[in-house]
Amino acid sequence: MKLGFFLKEATRSMRRSAAPSFAALATVLVTMLVLGVFIPIVQATNGAANSVRGKVEVDVYMQTNATSADDQRVQHELLGLPHVRSVQFVSKQQAYQQQAAQDQQAYALLGSNPLPDTFHVIPDNPSNVLAVHSEITGSGSSSGGSGPIDSSINTVSNKQTDTQKILEVTNLVTITAAVLTVLLVLASILLIANTIRLSLYARRREVEVMKLVGATDWFIRVPFVIEGVIVGAAGALLAIAVLGVTKVVLLDPLASNWTLIAAPRTIGFTFLVVVLLGAGTLVSAVGSGLSLRRFLRV
Repeated sequence: MKLGFFLKEATRSMRRSAAPSFAALATVLVTMLVLGVFIPIVQATNGAANSVRGKVEVDVYMQTNATSADDQRVQHELLGLPHVRSVQFVSKQQAYQQQAAQDQQAYALLGSNPLPDTFHVIPDNPSNVLAVHSEITGSGSSSGGSGPIDSSINTVSNKQTDTQKILEVTNLVTITAAVLTVLLVLASILLIANTIRLSLYARRREVEVMKLVGATDWFIRVPFVIEGVIVGAAGALLAIAVLGVTKVVLLDPLASNWTLIAAPRTIGFTFLVVVLLGAGTLVSAVGSGLSLRRFLRV
C-alpha cells in the first residue's frame, strides 16, 4: 500500500472530524508556546547561577615585604594543592592602580602603597572552594593544622558563610529548574496524548467498523499516526511563528536598549525551532499510535 493512500486517508479524516483535530492542534500550539518560552528562561536562570558560582574563589594576601621569589614559591605551592584549577597573580602595583582608578582623591593622600601582592585561587569546581580554603589556611587534613602553607602568606580571605550561601542558593536554583523542566515536559506529553485520545474517541465507531471488516491494526493505525504528525507539525509551526514574531517585534528592540534582556545567553532560535518542531511532531505521532491501541481491541 502506497504512502499517498494513507496520507489521503489522514487528510480526509481530519476534514471530517474538524473539531477534534482543531482541539488537538490548539493543544499542541499552546504546549509548544509554553515550552518555547520556558526553555530560554531555564537556560538564562542556570546561566546566571553558573556565572555566580564561577566567581567563587579564594583570595590569598601576601606579606607587604614579600619578594618576587616569595611570590613565585607561593604560586607554585598553590598550584600544587588539590582541587586548584588556576591561580591569578595581582601585584601590589596593579592592585594600587585598580583601586586608585576608583577613588583617586583618597589614594592620592597615601604616601606609599599599602596593598599587598594577591593571588586569586580558582577551584576546579565551585563546590570545592571551602576545601581549597582549608588547605591554604592549614586547617585541611593534609596540612596538619599548622597554619598557612607558606610563611610569606599574611591572610586568606574568610568568606565561608557567604560562599556556603552562594553554593546553596545556586544549587537550589539549578535543582528547581531541572524539576520544573521535567514536570513541564511530562505535563506537555500527557496533555497532548489525552487530547489526541479524546479526538480518537470521537471516531471509535469508524475504527471498530474497519476492524470488523478485516483491516489489520497497522492499516488502521498508519493514517492516525500520519494525522498526528500533521497536527503536531502544524501546531509546532504555529507556535514557532508566534515566538518568531514576538522575538522580532518585542524582544530584539528591547535587547538593544536593555542590558538585562540582552545579557543572558540562551538557546539559539534556530535550534529552538528544531526542538519544538521535533517535540510537537514526535509526541503527537506517538500519542496517536499509543492512544489507538484500546480502540483496536474489538
